[in-house]
Amino acid sequence: MNPRLAQLHPYPFQRLAALLADCRPPAELPHVSLAMGEPKHPAPQLVKDALCANLSGLSGYPATQGSPALRQACADWAERRYGVALDPVRQVLPVNGSREALFSLTQCLIDADGGAKPVVVSPNPFYQIYEGAALLAGAEPHYLNCEARNRFQPDWDSVPDEIWRRAQLLIVCSPGNPTGAVMGLADWQKLFALSDRYGFVIASDECYSEIYFDAPPLGGLSAARLSGRSLERLVMLTSLSKRSNVPGMRSGFVAGDAAILEKFLLYRTYHGSAMSLTVQAASQAAWNDEAHVESNRAAYAAKFAAVLPLLSPVLEVEMPEAGFYLWAKVPGGDDAAFARALFQQQHVTVLPGSFLARDAHGANPGRGYIRIALVAGQDECVAAAQRIVEFCRTQSAALTA
Repeated sequence: MNPRLAQLHPYPFQRLAALLADCRPPAELPHVSLAMGEPKHPAPQLVKDALCANLSGLSGYPATQGSPALRQACADWAERRYGVALDPVRQVLPVNGSREALFSLTQCLIDADGGAKPVVVSPNPFYQIYEGAALLAGAEPHYLNCEARNRFQPDWDSVPDEIWRRAQLLIVCSPGNPTGAVMGLADWQKLFALSDRYGFVIASDECYSEIYFDAPPLGGLSAARLSGRSLERLVMLTSLSKRSNVPGMRSGFVAGDAAILEKFLLYRTYHGSAMSLTVQAASQAAWNDEAHVESNRAAYAAKFAAVLPLLSPVLEVEMPEAGFYLWAKVPGGDDAAFARALFQQQHVTVLPGSFLARDAHGANPGRGYIRIALVAGQDECVAAAQRIVEFCRTQSAALTA
């Protein structure tokens, strides 16, 4: 067996299941799960229609590069959204969701045979695929703590020169999971300068980019355009899962540096990662439509407007810049104990923040926080928030009694 498999950590939801395994919550309270970032809004009818109208595609082998029509739809969307004109043949590659692409792109990019041990730099807390992909590629993860004092952004200046010299890949997530923080142009320009100096690739995970509440978040492609920079050593990964409520379709695309995508396509040809022709047709329909995305965004905004005023008096929590998570600081500072007791007493599941992060630089930046995913229906989210309020007030009363 591959010895690197032994380096992998349990997934956050495995840890959560173990934490709650022996709990016996009140049976009379319906369970509300706010732990997993799995969209629960209905899939758009136009996507369902396109799937059903193209079932004949199940009878054919798809090309790994995807159909010209799908690549064009992705390129057109990127131009509307980011103002960047992409070559749909050389700079766009459909993928089976951003998770699969993040993992396989890392395997493609990392050279573990070139001397010094390669480094993958990532935010902390982070999406666990970043770490797992780095470890299985033979790289060393380097975590940058994202804390409130720094707008939940990584402190790029804290990275030693020795790490930058070994860095082959830097993964950013904006809007961030779990904090919802968005990188500004100055953040991007600092990264571009570092990439130009040290030669590492920037992979921008933007799967939450279409759930926002004010202005559209700046993405890597548009930051490069605004900076007068080419797309060299830059790739953007996006997905329909959150944007269009179709996580089960496993559909997204990667765009950016044509030289990187050429090698990535070669890798994927051998990896067996072609997207079904049926899913390609449905994906094309989704990328070509914005009405369902606007409706989806409005539904999330309504949930935040209903839930945040309830939670603010009992938890230290603020409106995120984007995404569908609340990153809430809990009383007492023990996020795992809070999540366990909340489930035990109120039958509401949230994810301990420390499960999403690693101890790095003397701290676990997720410790003391919980991630609340507002993915359920609004009535369920409000009911869960009311139970969280009751739980917090009961806990507070018990401590002061």
